[in-house]
Amino acid sequence: MTTELVFKNARIILEDEVLHGSLVIRDSEIADFSSGSTRTGEDCEGDTIIPGLVELHTDHLESQYVPRPKVVWNAHAAVQSHDAQIAASGITTVLDALRVGADEDQSLSGDDMRKMADVIEQGTIAGHLRADHLLHLRCEVSAPDCLENFALFDEDERVRLVSLMDHAPGQRQFVSLDAYKTYYMGKKGMSEAEFEVFCKKRVEESQENSTGNRAAVSKACREHNIRLASHDDATLDHVDEALRDGITVAEFPTTEIAAKASHENGLAVLMGAPNLIRGGSHSGNVSAKALAEAGHLDILSSDYIPFSLITAAFNLSDAVDHISLPDAINTVTRNPAQAVGLNDRGRIAQGLRADLVRVATDHEVPVVRSVWREGKRVV
Repeated sequence: MTTELVFKNARIILEDEVLHGSLVIRDSEIADFSSGSTRTGEDCEGDTIIPGLVELHTDHLESQYVPRPKVVWNAHAAVQSHDAQIAASGITTVLDALRVGADEDQSLSGDDMRKMADVIEQGTIAGHLRADHLLHLRCEVSAPDCLENFALFDEDERVRLVSLMDHAPGQRQFVSLDAYKTYYMGKKGMSEAEFEVFCKKRVEESQENSTGNRAAVSKACREHNIRLASHDDATLDHVDEALRDGITVAEFPTTEIAAKASHENGLAVLMGAPNLIRGGSHSGNVSAKALAEAGHLDILSSDYIPFSLITAAFNLSDAVDHISLPDAINTVTRNPAQAVGLNDRGRIAQGLRADLVRVATDHEVPVVRSVWREGKRVV
């Protein structure tokens, strides 16, 4: 039996224009949209309808699983809590970031990450989750156990993106040793002597493991048609390395020169929504707004605050003169979907999935009123 939903009197954000009118959902797909509001249906009272947001990199799940140091929460409850916040933020597709490769700074193991992935799978099969959950593996290539933990996800079809990262001091995100010291001594309560030992160990691990692990993970992803992302690229050499590895997404480049080179070479440049909202990087690196103004920003990610994604998207068109509202919304819908090959969503177009968000925008921050995934209301 066919089910149909009609929304009228809505501001509909299409891929390249804003349409004031009506939208029709038939079963799980977008059936039609048109200007004017003569049809009978739910009156949106001028609210905005956008495609469901697509999130490529969120560390939020881990904070639900370990909400305090040494406190490990029930995994099923953690996934439910994470999913509820994701959906209520207008995100209908999320690539949950799971770390691969550990050091003494991390309280979770590879087995913990595999457990979280299994719980996500179970929740999906049982129909308990509001959003569509896929996986993003954050591979710390400097870690000795990177490949061992990466192997735990062999043949996992939910893995859609793998990022290659190296957080050793003195390069990429932490070119400034002062910033690295502030981060780790503040986070772990290390003394100066303990920090020196920690720092030396991280550099040695990077020198010993990064090249081989990076090559092995890249090769495996190319063989399994999994999209690859670089992380914290800072130099032209980093971009050249990314291109050789078959990278298609440049996550959080730390300098404008790296972002510009990535964008010009066809990589989708991803930056954090919190960076855009705050007006700069918490690590002192290049700002998302500067990249947007220069035309080098393609995708926004909520990173660690789910609701920052929809807030940043609506802020972006106001903050940068040459970015229209459709272009801004594309950074959180169409562009991330296409970057990982999800071409059935991310746009309001006939025949695509009815992943939609109704948003009130007459407030300081957007208000998510309703969310539909494949035509079913989930919020």
